[in-house]
Amino acid sequence: MSGSQSATWWQKPEDQRVANGNKISSDLGPGAEVNEETALLPGTPPREDEPGSGSDHDEQESWNEPRINAYRFASVIFTLFNLGLNDACIGALIPYIQPYYDINYTVVSTLFVVPFLGYLVAALANSWIHLNIGQRGIAFCGPVCRLISFIAMASHPKQFTYLPIAMALTGLGNGFNDSAWNAWVGNLRNQNELLGLIHGAYGLGGIVGPLIASAMVTKLGYQWYEYFYVMIGVSVLEIVWNTASFWTATAAEYRRRHKFGEGKEPTSTREILSSPVPWIVSAFLFGYVGIEVCLGGWIPSFMIEVRHSDKFLAGVVVTLFWAGLTLGRVVLGFATGRIGEKLAIVIYLSICVVLEILYWAIPSLEVAIVCVIFMGFFLGPLFPAAIVTMTKLLPADQHVATIGLSAAIGGGGAAVFPFLVGLIAEDVGVQVLQPFVLVLMGIIMVLWIVLPGGFRKGGLEQARREGLRIGDVFRGST
Repeated sequence: MSGSQSATWWQKPEDQRVANGNKISSDLGPGAEVNEETALLPGTPPREDEPGSGSDHDEQESWNEPRINAYRFASVIFTLFNLGLNDACIGALIPYIQPYYDINYTVVSTLFVVPFLGYLVAALANSWIHLNIGQRGIAFCGPVCRLISFIAMASHPKQFTYLPIAMALTGLGNGFNDSAWNAWVGNLRNQNELLGLIHGAYGLGGIVGPLIASAMVTKLGYQWYEYFYVMIGVSVLEIVWNTASFWTATAAEYRRRHKFGEGKEPTSTREILSSPVPWIVSAFLFGYVGIEVCLGGWIPSFMIEVRHSDKFLAGVVVTLFWAGLTLGRVVLGFATGRIGEKLAIVIYLSICVVLEILYWAIPSLEVAIVCVIFMGFFLGPLFPAAIVTMTKLLPADQHVATIGLSAAIGGGGAAVFPFLVGLIAEDVGVQVLQPFVLVLMGIIMVLWIVLPGGFRKGGLEQARREGLRIGDVFRGST
């Protein structure tokens, strides 16, 4: 290949090495030519850009090729928009749900934690649904779960206990779609940009959701539960659109595309769990999504009780946070791949730490608004970059399962950490939000740094070729 050196049969064995120092197998035959950058030891998984790896660039689909993918990609964008509408509205509605049921912070925070149970079930069932019902099963089951949940929320039951049950069902539906669609888009061409767009749609939902919810309650005189009438309508449209777009994506089609049943079996759960990379990325996403939803969920309460803003302004501030998140995912999605995922995320997180300290330390509404917008902007690309990083570090035949697992576990962070904030806030006040988020930022920074590949662009691919392990931080940077 252009720009690469090669080894031939007549070279000495000690000279027959690939770029990473591994000797080439001696059974290549006379005249065989091996590229130093692509040769692998027996038993080493092929690179993603090799024929036979399952993700050869020529074999990779794009967002609009085949043509049906354009409709599917549009339906995925709409689904992520719907997820944003749901996730962001809870924080905006808490100031109204709490007095309606006369409950404290700890009790109302269960609305954040119970969806995690649904995400866990989705993580376990997602692969089975793909193999037995296909992507159209995911396209149908996800929005149906949300529809049932929204109907329950809109009925505003007399007992608060029923609301967490409904939210658990929301988590199940979100887990199905969040993990499946991240895996699908993550294996298309130009995945950094495409993932940035679909997660930008999620952020757009996060903008619109609190704005609609706050305006309905504070300006139009509606009750908090009437917001879910809107969500019911959106979910019905989603069921029709998703199912129609993925109708031909059957289980048989899924198996055929991934060559299952042709001497190849789906990656086992044990095989997935034996690699540390999915665990590290899952933990990173668990913390990251926790930060995102802690801020989006508790900013209104923080602004009202600590910064003494009015309720409508508090709703506007959280809307601006989601606006920054959306813009960051779309804009920085095009920059992240050019910088390199490892270095880009360290830069973005470092900026977020500074902004979070300023937001905490300076008691000014104007400073708070600016910090919230830019925190959203630089937090935005973290989730898509983590998905892309996993595709570069893991064999292609593990992408669907591992991305699905990590996305589902990451989604659980949206449940656990906001609940913990509410639990602690019950004793010390909602001002606990800022130090809590700072600690989480530090933890996920460490998790990100210990992934192999260093900070040079192309380091992740080099780490894959050389078999670098967790903690080999700078090996890919030389």
